[in-house]
Amino acid sequence: MRRCYLIGYPVEHSMSALMHNAAFEELGLGYLYELKSVRPEALGRFTADEMRGEAVRGANVTIPHKVSIMGHLDEAYPEAAAIGAVNTIVNEGGWLKGYNTDGRGAMRALEETYGDLRGAKVILVGAGGAARAIGRHLSIVVDELSILNRTASRAESLVSGLKSLSGCNSTVTPAALTRENLKSRLVEADVLINATPLGMTPDTDKSPVDSDLLHPGLLVFDTVYNPLKTRLLREAEEAGARTLTGAKMLAYQGAASFELWTGVRAPEELMFEVVVDALRRDRR
Repeated sequence: MRRCYLIGYPVEHSMSALMHNAAFEELGLGYLYELKSVRPEALGRFTADEMRGEAVRGANVTIPHKVSIMGHLDEAYPEAAAIGAVNTIVNEGGWLKGYNTDGRGAMRALEETYGDLRGAKVILVGAGGAARAIGRHLSIVVDELSILNRTASRAESLVSGLKSLSGCNSTVTPAALTRENLKSRLVEADVLINATPLGMTPDTDKSPVDSDLLHPGLLVFDTVYNPLKTRLLREAEEAGARTLTGAKMLAYQGAASFELWTGVRAPEELMFEVVVDALRRDRR
């Protein structure tokens, strides 16, 4: 039995094990996916002691380890190295290689819902691992990209990094995450993306954006998928905006990880449906 993990802290809220194990079972593969709650101070030891074992094929990486995990790997795929964050590890005979499938998953979900993003004005809230991946992909396509974060210096660092990468075709600007900065940018924005954990179970009463700033004509994408409809998405719907749940991104990035581990095409629809069904049951 080959094993794959989700490494994060905490991980109890995650649907990844349910999603991946359903896919493994559907295709008759001898794999098992397990959640591993790893404190930041134990990440290096866990990577060295657990991840290189023969039975371990790889792992997903989530908050707060997507950036720090890079210091414990042997190699990073060029896309992950450029982004500066890893969400997928593949164990090749004890050699650990890092990939990032977050950006591809997010962009696929976005383009299915929004359409052609060329010329779009996008606000990205957050500057962590998910924001790095999504920001890299957006900076190649959109017209304007504003990155807002509670710690302004982190937004500035991310913008500086994006501008230094080849293929950055957008006007990319940083700002502190304040009501005033959001208000001035949201007036003309086409897309708002939350790439922070604000609103995630169990803190479902939180949102990074005041509801009165949301408006019709805006697409609001929340990368948080648990709950399925976050406070941000509920308030966006009430304001007449279109919404996109993080469950689509979860399924698409998970499918890409699945294929890296197994070499087999992932059952994407099944993976999405399993997550959505489970989240709907949790609300009953």
